[in-house]
Amino acid sequence: MANYSAELDDVFVALADPTRRGVVRRLGQGPASVGDLAGAFPMTLPSFLKHVRTLESAGLIRTTKAGRVRTCVLNRERLAVVEDWLAEQRAVWQQRTDRLDRFVTEEQP
Repeated sequence: MANYSAELDDVFVALADPTRRGVVRRLGQGPASVGDLAGAFPMTLPSFLKHVRTLESAGLIRTTKAGRVRTCVLNRERLAVVEDWLAEQRAVWQQRTDRLDRFVTEEQP
């Protein structure tokens, strides 16, 4: 787990903000322009672009520019870092609850 903790930290920091989670949720439906994404949030475009840059720096989204339109696309592979970590945590806690269940349900000598 230590080999990807910096990556994991970057992703969790990026996802800590509700605006950025909303952008990721929306991009889960498909690519969108920055202007379309920004319209869903009550903030100025420069403020919204800071969120886009944070998501891009964390590797959660990619942007491309065609003329004056910047399009954002979700990088689903980057979410695998979180998925892997959650799977590890789920396994640890499943083992703990299984041991507790055995302790509670087995007859004691």
